[in-house]
Amino acid sequence: MKWFKQWLKKRKKQRYHRKVVRTAKTVGTGLKVNGPSGVNINTTLGDNVNFNGMRISGHGKVTIGDNFHSGPECLIITSFHNYEGTRIPYDNTYIHKNVIIENNVWLGSRVIVLGGVTIHEGAIIQAGSTVVSDIPKGGIAGGHPAKVFKYRDLVHYDELKLLGAFH
Repeated sequence: MKWFKQWLKKRKKQRYHRKVVRTAKTVGTGLKVNGPSGVNINTTLGDNVNFNGMRISGHGKVTIGDNFHSGPECLIITSFHNYEGTRIPYDNTYIHKNVIIENNVWLGSRVIVLGGVTIHEGAIIQAGSTVVSDIPKGGIAGGHPAKVFKYRDLVHYDELKLLGAFH
């Protein structure tokens, strides 16, 4: 029975991987999809991207750089209802906003990233956070909305980068 569970888990990962590759605009090398994941047709993925459960919805463009890691149940939302239109609470038009996630970014479990945001290189987003504004290079952010509460040691970060010490 154990072999069957392992086989089933492997098949699910393969299915999630195929779905992402089939849907994304471009996919770099070394993509790993370890949990339920889906992207929109405007998604561009760098090298060594690791999805442990990522949903990208809407029609905005999403660019994810190299060495990205997500925890389970993460969500990027790029389309929103127009609440300033002709109806209350919103009308039938949508607003699309792009998301940029630079290299070496790590999103913890259940992170939500809203459209119009750039998460700069080396940033870490704490589990359960909602990102509504840009996060600077090396910023460690968390909360609702996510705020930077600490920074990586950028000298050490740059040394590791030069060594090619990527997970």
